Amino acid sequence: MSVRMELSRIVDCDLNDQHWVHLTEAGGTRSLQIVIGQTEAAAINRRLLDSPPFRPLTHQLICNIVEALQGHFEELMISSLKDHTYYATLKIRVGEEVIPIDCRPSDGLAIAVHHAPILPIYVEESVLQAAGS
Repeated sequence: MSVRMELSRIVDCDLNDQHWVHLTEAGGTRSLQIVIGQTEAAAINRRLLDSPPFRPLTHQLICNIVEALQGHFEELMISSLKDHTYYATLKIRVGEEVIPIDCRPSDGLAIAVHHAPILPIYVEESVLQAAGS
């Protein structure tokens, strides 16, 4: 079973150069925190602050390529947690086929927020339980 989540905030820690993304359960109380890289944090923040770059950055480029090839992003699924590493899948529809694309959650979240409208974000129940949420 998957749980609909919403991006609630990004936290930057200047002391150790770590960044976290916080997801909260839509209509619920659970949350999930994932450590992400500086580049992904900046890309997500830039989009959330509605501060578009002069030229497309990588995550917008990916969205543009998929759309140019007549694909449509459907959702981001954070599907598992193994050895302290989260795994995710972007689902892209091309015609009648849905193609799952393996990705890091941070890249998937950056793509999700660069998509208009923002893509639905889901987390498997087992991931929330394993993370202690």
